[in-house]
Amino acid sequence: MALALTGGAIVPAAAAQPPAVDGTWRVNGYGTVLRIGDGRLREYQTTSVSCLKGESAKQTGRGTFSAGDGTILSVRPAAGLLELSGSTGRRELQRIRALPQACERPTATDPVTTFDVFWQSFEENYPFFAAKGIDWHAVRDTYRPKVHADTSRDVLFSLFSDMVKPLYDAHVAVFDGERHFAGVRPGTAMPSGTLDARIKNHIVARDLKGEKPREFAGGRISYADLPDGLGYLRISGFGGYNKKDSSYAAQLAELDQALDAVLTTGRTASLTGLVIDVRINGGGSDALGVHIAERLTDTPYTAYRKRTRYTRPQAVPVRPTEGTPRYGGPVAVLTAGTTFSAGETFTQALIDRPGGTIRIGEPTQGVFSDTLDRVLPNGMAVWLPNEEFLTRSGQTFDGAGIPPHIRTPVFTDEEFAKNRDSAFDAALAALRR
Repeated sequence: MALALTGGAIVPAAAAQPPAVDGTWRVNGYGTVLRIGDGRLREYQTTSVSCLKGESAKQTGRGTFSAGDGTILSVRPAAGLLELSGSTGRRELQRIRALPQACERPTATDPVTTFDVFWQSFEENYPFFAAKGIDWHAVRDTYRPKVHADTSRDVLFSLFSDMVKPLYDAHVAVFDGERHFAGVRPGTAMPSGTLDARIKNHIVARDLKGEKPREFAGGRISYADLPDGLGYLRISGFGGYNKKDSSYAAQLAELDQALDAVLTTGRTASLTGLVIDVRINGGGSDALGVHIAERLTDTPYTAYRKRTRYTRPQAVPVRPTEGTPRYGGPVAVLTAGTTFSAGETFTQALIDRPGGTIRIGEPTQGVFSDTLDRVLPNGMAVWLPNEEFLTRSGQTFDGAGIPPHIRTPVFTDEEFAKNRDSAFDAALAALRR
């Protein structure tokens, strides 16, 4: 179904305005309209049946705005592009004359309207219904008759959770105050601090023979040299590196400190193979993953291509960093069902990497897109993905996850009981060939 916003006609070419930042802009493929003026950027979240105010950001420079969560938004009016710090790719902007008509009047907050906005948000943006065998129209036909003017929030929250549960999509979540619903692919688990600590202890004791690795970025990155000229790099997330400053710039600075300490001139020259462990990785910033990939190649290539249901695929490049040592040799990436989101886009960014990359372990979780964070008329909220990350052949890994070349058990009860780490051992064997 094509996105059909009421009002907000596109300005004809003959009446094109000069490339000023102020004005009203539609973000193609993201169900969003931006109004910029008086030093602020205001987000309006739109569907064909609604318009609700979203976040706002303060202008910090020409075309640059800072949101409350530290995200930097860069508006480039001449090119018609929007860039978000921490996200790869660029979003297309179209200048429109005015806000859609629905934005000029309050949206009703009753349960039926809230249901309609919830359903329509998925209808217009979620790309994976067909792949997952879900008839979203049948879902509406089943659940909408259960919603009435006096339906309680508890019942509505339960209905929304039931509607999205069969998606088994970890980038789909329903929120109501302190409670939320989210699911994962069957047979997998959500990464947690407790699980991460247990795995880290197992790796140190078993794989690293009791020698603690060097830690960086608040412990989310660690490195150890291994026998035979191999190295072991563990990454448990692509964010949270700087606890005092959540901005992308601060996370990038911490990452660069870690990479500079690990990928020294001497080490990059002597490494015969590198194990990169993202088996427990809760995600974060896709751009940080691409930044690491840029230290792992001497040749430019494409990480992946991104698109929404309404935009053409856009290539995300990997460009070798300049002025810093780089490692371009063999890499073994360890993955599991607890490799989520940016951990997966990082893994995908290494698929076509020159120099050789082998994946070992289990399939990743199968969630790649940035999330659309949508408010609902009654104050509830929902997250959903709207992007596809494409391989060179146009394939996506959403749902099933990225498969390994060599499949092994990963942190099963038997692995722990018998003091094994089959994926780690397989990686060493592959890199030593």
